[in-house]
Amino acid sequence: MRSVPLWALVSSGCAPVLLTAGWVVAGRLEGAAYDPVTQSISVLAAYGAPGFWVMTSALLGLGACHLLTALGLRVAVPVGRLALAGGGVAAVLVALVPTPSSGGSLRHGSLAAVGFTLLALWPVLAARRDPAAPWGLRLVPALAATAFMGAGALWFLVETTRQGPAGVAERLVTCVQSVWPLVVVASCLRCPVATPTAEEGE
Repeated sequence: MRSVPLWALVSSGCAPVLLTAGWVVAGRLEGAAYDPVTQSISVLAAYGAPGFWVMTSALLGLGACHLLTALGLRVAVPVGRLALAGGGVAAVLVALVPTPSSGGSLRHGSLAAVGFTLLALWPVLAARRDPAAPWGLRLVPALAATAFMGAGALWFLVETTRQGPAGVAERLVTCVQSVWPLVVVASCLRCPVATPTAEEGE
């Protein structure tokens, strides 16, 4: 018996594809005016940007993928699934509240920060204490994923304040955050298990 439905593999696999395709296509539409090394993805989805609809659609699709994956990952601890779903909702809201054509946006920045946090925490929150759990839901890999995402987010903040390669840092973090659900789903499909016990879901 499969621990997760096959459609969760599709939703989790589409997430990194949509995100990467979004920033690549939107970046090309932006042209030489955009520097992917120092500028954030949000610039591509800003009001009036040439790639506005491309990047906005990609973020909406990313959020929908995370929501569907959270729904299908019934083998994970519920609080972790909730955090993943929350990260999906945050991605949708980030797309719906873009930055202005110039300057920043407190609402957009706050929503992005919430999304970063939830997507960084969900791996460890979803981990099971069962030694026979799928690899992606074991504590050590989950802790490593959360630590890496947290360190990447911190790097992004540091580079933003000193105007360094913030775009590179952001892409690294968001790429890992979009790929990790696929890793978890793939490991679950390779290891059919029962749903979490009441104790694990507490």
